[in-house]
Amino acid sequence: MPDVAIAAPNEAAADAGEQVARAGGNAVDAALAAALVTMVNEVGLVSLSSGGFVTIQPPGGGAPYTVDGWMDMPGRAGGPLGGGTWDVHTEYGGGVDVTIGPGSVAAHGSVAAFEQAHRRDGLLPWREVVAPAIDVARGGFRLSAASRYYLEYVHDSIFGWDDASRAAVHDAQGELATDLIVVPHLADSLELIAAEGAAPLHTGDLARLISTDVLARGGILGPDDLAAYQPVIRPSLATRVGDWTLATTPPPSVGGVCVAAMLRLLDGWEPSDVERMVEVQRQVLGHRLAVLDHSTDLERDAARFLDSGSTAHCSATDSDGRACAVTVSSGYFSGMIAQGTGIWLNNTLGEQELNARGLHGLTPGSRLLSNMAPTVGRHTDGSVLAIGSPGAGRIATAITQVLAGIAGGLTLQEAVHHPRVHVHNPGRADEVVKRETEEGLTMYYGGVGATLVRPDGHLVAAADPRREGAVRLVRP
Repeated sequence: MPDVAIAAPNEAAADAGEQVARAGGNAVDAALAAALVTMVNEVGLVSLSSGGFVTIQPPGGGAPYTVDGWMDMPGRAGGPLGGGTWDVHTEYGGGVDVTIGPGSVAAHGSVAAFEQAHRRDGLLPWREVVAPAIDVARGGFRLSAASRYYLEYVHDSIFGWDDASRAAVHDAQGELATDLIVVPHLADSLELIAAEGAAPLHTGDLARLISTDVLARGGILGPDDLAAYQPVIRPSLATRVGDWTLATTPPPSVGGVCVAAMLRLLDGWEPSDVERMVEVQRQVLGHRLAVLDHSTDLERDAARFLDSGSTAHCSATDSDGRACAVTVSSGYFSGMIAQGTGIWLNNTLGEQELNARGLHGLTPGSRLLSNMAPTVGRHTDGSVLAIGSPGAGRIATAITQVLAGIAGGLTLQEAVHHPRVHVHNPGRADEVVKRETEEGLTMYYGGVGATLVRPDGHLVAAADPRREGAVRLVRP
């Protein structure tokens, strides 16, 4: 049984990773188990109705790969588009407009991607990987600090319009719940997933309940959309920085493209050179806003660019030399729980910053854009790394700064802790350069989780002080 290092967004998720590692699981099992728990207890950040990416470095120096479980555009049934939504403004994240409601729900894919990753590189039986999430759902959970922070902004505007959603996160006085939360039907849904894999979410009872409810309330996610969904295994996008070969998410994740581009421009960067970081972000993120977000062929335009120059994340590495980085998101949430499932549904179609062509502007079946960039790396000395972050548009800049710091000689925890900078709307009239201070670290700048295994088997894990992350070093 390998030793396993785990970094997760909260203690219960880290406990899940530890539980499966002590049962004989590897880094893939541990990371997936932790991520499944976040789909239960990181309310407002991620749910079973989510999309995500799993990036894996196989042991023995094998080629890294990414399982793309990101969202598809629904609407195969051909019904009327544009309905079942409304816009909400929230001051969360510095101020953002989001589109919510049944018409904002896209075709989920993260659990299907987890199943594929587990099938390829997991060790424990699938049921044991899902078991900790079932326990958390059945026993109840308290809102994490990150969930509570987000919900304080939107508990009424987004999570208050649907009766089941309102009841789940509010107390009798209409305030955010402080007691244990048990969402009706959620544990039963997870039991189905433990027994049958992702199938219930795409062709089984859960898919039927979700699509029926969404269509009845004016959305466009139908049974054909869920049945047709397939995760895609892609070669990871590789880049070299110093003695590290790093592999991140390829298109349709624009986040991975930005991480790779920034790292190439930052080779040799010193953490004290903040202005160089600002200029690199301005160049890369400006190109994203001008070109990549509007691309009709992201793979082509990303390749050309690289040739020229709300969310949860879990990381795990093991002493066999395996690394697994998992990032998942349900957007800002549509606000509805699908009847009979306990599953909060995503609003990925309503993430306006990711949908430059509008709410229902893509062809049904198309993959949506994503900011996610779960990344693995291998050092020339044989060390193996897994890293990633939540944080919407700050995902790429958070991961890049930590990786550049590691390549520049900082320890894992020093690099994660180091103050960050983020260029918001680069090149536009409303551009703002936002800078952290050592005394003012905030979750606006992401929540990086990273793990490392050295050639001698020594394990290292780092959680971000910006969120209530948790780490575990497991030696069964």
